[in-house]
Amino acid sequence: MLRHTVRATRVAIGAILVLLGIVLSLPLVPGPGLLLVFGGLSVLSYEFHWARRLRDRLRAVFHRATERVHG
Repeated sequence: MLRHTVRATRVAIGAILVLLGIVLSLPLVPGPGLLLVFGGLSVLSYEFHWARRLRDRLRAVFHRATERVHG
């Protein structure tokens, strides 16, 4: 019973963070919104494989973008 409660809590928190991040990213100020989306995907990646793949893809895009800026 406790395991299902923890899983439901993780899914709810992850979904809320992703949705809040999307809403904050709408006015074209991606800074805090993208961090919330990434945090929400990190929480959801404990339960869902698709969230883990998306999080890893976003992490790779972020690293490529920062490599371009730094060198």
